[in-house]
Formats: sequence, structure tokens, C-alpha cells
Amino acid sequence: MDQLIPVVNKLQDVFSAIGKQTLDLPQITVVGSQSAGKSSVLETIVGRDFLPRGTGICTRRPLVLQLYCTGTPEELLEGEDPPVGEEWGEFLHLPGQKFYDFSEIRSEIERETDRLSGKNKGISNKSINLKIFSPYVLNLTLVDLPGITKVPTGDQPEDVEQQILAMCYEFISNPNAIILAVSAANQDLVNSEGIKLARSVDPEGLRTIGVLTKVDIMDQGTDCADVLNNQVIPLRRGYIAVVNRSQKDIQENLPIRKGIAKEHKFFAAHPKYRSLLAKCGTSNLARTLNQMLMHHIKDCLPEIKARINKLLHNVTNNIASLGESLDDQGTAAKGAALLRIVAQFASNFNNKVDGKGSSELSNEMTELYGGARISYIFNEVFGKRLKAQDPFDGLTDEDIRTAIANANGTRPSLFVPEISFDLLVRKQIARLEQPGLDCLDKVQEEMQKMVAQSETLELTRFPDLRDRTFEIVNHLLRNCMIPAQKMISNLIAIELAYINTSHPDFVGGKAAVAAAQQSRKLHQGPPGSSLPGATPGGGSGSSRGNERPDHHPDPSNGSGNGANSVTNNAPFMDSSSRAAPIDTSGNSNNGFFGFFQSPSTKASTGSGRGGQQGNKLNYAEPGDLSVIRLPQVPDKMRCTSNPSDKERVETEIIKTLISSYFDIVKKNFMDLVPKACMHFLVMSFKNTMQNELVAQLYQEQVMADLMKETEDVASKRKAYREMRDLLKSALDIVNEVRDFQPHSH
Repeated sequence: MDQLIPVVNKLQDVFSAIGKQTLDLPQITVVGSQSAGKSSVLETIVGRDFLPRGTGICTRRPLVLQLYCTGTPEELLEGEDPPVGEEWGEFLHLPGQKFYDFSEIRSEIERETDRLSGKNKGISNKSINLKIFSPYVLNLTLVDLPGITKVPTGDQPEDVEQQILAMCYEFISNPNAIILAVSAANQDLVNSEGIKLARSVDPEGLRTIGVLTKVDIMDQGTDCADVLNNQVIPLRRGYIAVVNRSQKDIQENLPIRKGIAKEHKFFAAHPKYRSLLAKCGTSNLARTLNQMLMHHIKDCLPEIKARINKLLHNVTNNIASLGESLDDQGTAAKGAALLRIVAQFASNFNNKVDGKGSSELSNEMTELYGGARISYIFNEVFGKRLKAQDPFDGLTDEDIRTAIANANGTRPSLFVPEISFDLLVRKQIARLEQPGLDCLDKVQEEMQKMVAQSETLELTRFPDLRDRTFEIVNHLLRNCMIPAQKMISNLIAIELAYINTSHPDFVGGKAAVAAAQQSRKLHQGPPGSSLPGATPGGGSGSSRGNERPDHHPDPSNGSGNGANSVTNNAPFMDSSSRAAPIDTSGNSNNGFFGFFQSPSTKASTGSGRGGQQGNKLNYAEPGDLSVIRLPQVPDKMRCTSNPSDKERVETEIIKTLISSYFDIVKKNFMDLVPKACMHFLVMSFKNTMQNELVAQLYQEQVMADLMKETEDVASKRKAYREMRDLLKSALDIVNEVRDFQPHSH
């Protein structure tokens, strides 16, 4: 067990050499408010004066203190210092240099602190690593942190308290750290900054031990026995009381070992503490910390070994991806490296499209990746949007009646004109083109992401090669977009070129008439009721008294399935009840084609038939009945918003035909757009990318420039190799301990 703490100390040195804390190592972290006595506790544990002293904040950088027991200590008289040469200190930033004079250690700590933090109370989170070798210490690793201060002094920033708290959290949030929360016994424990900090990261107190200082200067008649008995703020590890040297003792140069003897006499003579001696004294504190740290390390060591192995594996992979320097090698070696990089780049992209694995295993379970994202666009984005597309989006019943009226011209219609269906369904089909092009754009965006994700670490070594590779790939991707866009546009153009009313899935005229008849019956209501103007025979009469109903044959007698064979089930109506007359003013925005140009041209001209302002006649004068004047003809005419029965039936027939044919085209389009995207864009790009890269990059006249490494690659390669060697050393250190089974305690 005793070898465990030195093992962790060696690991601490290794990771300090790496330059960053890549592993959470077991250690004891000392926290508390300024002047709570943290540094005095550490000095008492060591048995030597070696930490900076003075007024205000003294500890201004984290001090990682590693204690090594060098052997069996000799018996010393009370207050006697050990022989010279038995104890010494070493700094990590001064390798090979030993300090036998502990006052020199204090001076070096002050110099190193001033080097980074300045000489006027500034702070820094860069740690100082100090090893102390002595036969009179127990193996321990402690971290002394700056005390929490409220008011900035000297060169300290205004947010000095927040900076010190952040520094403390950085160390105590390590789950493998034991927290030594130092509090002054002559102050209320509920106001202790050390306990508050510890509870913020260890609310159950599982890895916190409390230290009570200044027990000897508590008010007369008071004591901290209730705290030591864990009755105030309970901690799983409990509390230990210590008595440090007073300021007077320090000024009189009272030796620490003499102070420890004085501490022992104080607790032994105190009526309250004599029964709690196991929880009092610096010696008990050191032994407790030693045992806690050894057991804690025993529990953490298997995890530490696994983490080191993982880090070593990652560093080894990084070294392999950087490869060897090509600066001194010939054209053949550079060409071989170029072909290998291009092949790996293309392989990475192909694997992403085909779903053969991602760069990180976690991606496989948390989000869609690569080709699965393209499939999501086809089915969930494009497919669902088209399924929800209404055949009559942007098309009202009034628009349909207007188109029918324009197709009829000046003659009353006996049948629903086929040309109105043809023109209206073309307009709706043309609306499908933009969603198809949008789908293609989204697929291209995903492919660009996959291209960026396919970049290898080896490719980053050569900036010119990387830039040229992405330039070629993006140009190829744009070229593949051109035929894909043309194909999607042609899919719509093909549908618009020929409206196939003989399609087996098309509803046809007979079924459309039947549907319109059924809809008309629903409008008429139950038997015995009729719509305004309806005749008992099922036909439609005029709302005007001078019009008579005519008898018409049954619509089932119509022939053919096409729109051109649709017979009108509605009664024939005279010209006074027809749609608005055609505008012959010559205005290109009026009439049938003007209706299709923009919605802004659609304006109602009133509720009268044929776009009239009303059915009232205008007279020249109120008393002059000899002259009848017609109302002014509007510039823009639309069908009435109150259609007749005949117009309703015509509208329903056209809507049934449009809905049926639009659904046929929509299904074809939903099936063919993903296929066009895959063939012309995805597969074409995937199959030609590697050949295109090789053709444009594998050229002797440009190869030398393309295969130049960046300036920092050589330094990265060197740093990775040094880190690999250090991690191997760390693994060897851990392997020194053979038994990794944690003990219960």
C-alpha cells in the first residue's frame, strides 16, 4: 500500500510534463478562506517552514506538494531539527536541483510566483510542483490553493473572488480528489467558505474531511467538541482539530516540531478534547490523510490505467495519421502518398453514403448520419410535403368558373370544355417543379457536409493539396447538379407536354359526372327540399320568372372517359345566367391568359351577373322614364361569387378531373425525383470523384508544391511522439503495482 502514493506522484510529474491535466489523479486539495490557516497546516504536516508568509494573500498560485518518506526516522529530541542532508526539496521546473535549505525553497516559491503573477498580489492558475523528501513525513500529495478573498488588493482584478473560486472548482471538481476543507474554529462553521465550496461539488460529504484550526483561541467557555462529533454539519470523513503556531511563535522562530509538542499538550490537558484525542492533532491528521489517500488511490488505479491506455491509443493513431516527413523524399514517394490520401478520402465519402460506419461510434445511436440523412430528405421532407400537397392550392372555385367561361367564349356551352381542364391542370402540375429542385438542393448540401467530414488528418498535413482537393470536389459537385436539375425540370416538362386522359388510373368523364351529381344531391339536401331555383324534376330553373326549365337527358348517356366527352348534368341556361362576357378591350392582362399571370389581376367586380354592378337600371333623370341607360362595363370581369346550379356542376366535374390527374402526376414525381437525385448527383459524383482527383492532382509538375507540409506539422509530430513516450512511462509506473483489486474500507 505504501508504494501507491509515490506511484501517483510519478504520474503527476508525467502529466505535468505533458503540459495539461489529461487525467484526474487522486490528490488532497486544500481549500478555505484567506488566513484560515491552510499553509500553516501544510507546514505542520511537513514539519518545516517553507511557505511564503506575510499579510494579505500569500498563496497566489496552486502549489502541488508531493511528500516522499525516505526511510525510518531517527529519534530526535523535542524541538530538535533533523541532521542536514536528511530532508530536501525539488521543483519540477528546476530538474536535478536539490534544496536542503527550506528558506531557499520559500524564496524559490516566491520568485516563481512573481514570475507569472507579478509582485503586487496578482494570482495565476498555473501550478508550482514541489517534492519534499524526508524520513519524518508520510507519503502524501496535497494541493494548496489561494485563500478565498472578498476585496481585491494591489494588482488583483475586480473579480478576484470569482477567479479564485473558479480555480478552486477546477481542482475540487476532480472526482478523484479528496477535499481538505480548512475552517477557523473561532468562527461559526455555517459561514465556512471551505465547507461551502466542498458541499457544492460533494453534497453528501463522501470525499471531504474537515480541519478546524485556531482551536486554542476560541472564546473562553466555548469549544468545538460538537463539531468534532459530527453534530453540526456532518461529513462522512469527519473533522480533525489542530493547533498551529501563533503569530508570536512564528516571530520568535519557534520550531514546528516544538509547536507540535505544544499542540499535543494542549489537547491532552483540555477537559473536552482529552476524550477526543483520536480526532485532534496534526499527527493524527497526517496519518488519516495518508490512509485515506492510499485507499482512494487503490480504488482509482484500475480506471487510471484504462484511461492511460486510451490516451496512448489516441496519440499512437495521431502519429500514424501524420506519417513521416516527405520533404526529403523523391517524387515516387510523394506520388504514392498522394494516391493513398486521395483513395482514403474517396473511401471515407463512399462509406458515409453507403452507411458503412461513422468516424465516431456515438453518432450511430444519437443522430442520422451520411446516406441516412439523404434518405430522410427523400421520405420525410420531400415525400411527406408532396403527399400533403392539395391539388387546388392557389386555385379557387371562382378561378375554375372563370376559366370555363373563357373557354366557352360567346356561345352557351352544352358540355364542360376540355380546354379549361387542360389549362388548369397544367398550372397545378407546374407547381411541383420547385419542390423537386428544393429536394435536389438539400441533397447537395448534405453531400457537401459528407465531403467535409471525409477529410483525413493526413490530408490536413498538406494545405495546398487540401485546398486543391476541395476545389476539385466542389466543382465536380456543381457539374453533377446541372444534369440533375435539368432532369427534374424535364420531368415536369414531360407531364406538361401531354395530358394523358387515357391513363388507366384517371377517373374519366363518366365518373367525374357521377361525382358531380352526387355532390349536387348533397347540396340539394333531403328529398322534398330544393336549392333556390331548383325544379321538382331535379333540373335547375332560373331565378327569374321569364325563364322556363328544360328537360335534359341523363348524364350517364354521355360517351367516352376523357374530359372532352363530359356531358353537363346541369340544365341549360339562357345567356342572361351565363358567366361574365369576355373582355375585348385588347388589354393583355385581361381575359383568360391574364388570369394565369398573377393573382393581383383577380378582382371581383360585384355581385351582379356578368360582372355588373347590380341589376338595377340607370335612368337619365329621376322623372324621365323614356330613356333606359345600361350600367358601365367594368375593366376587369370575373364570374359571380354566387354560382348557379349549372356552374356548380361544371366546377365539381373540373375539380374531380384535376384532382385525379394531379394525383397521378404527383405519385410519378415523388417516385422519380429521388431516383434522378441519386443517379445524376449522388451516384455520378461518387463514381467519378476519385478518378477526377487523380487526373488533376497526380501530375509531376504540381506534385512537389501539393505535398508540402504545413509549418506546424513537424512540431505536432514531435509533440505527439513526446506525449507517447510520456504515456508509456506512465503506463510502466502504473504497472509497478501488481494488485489492482480495491479493498473495502
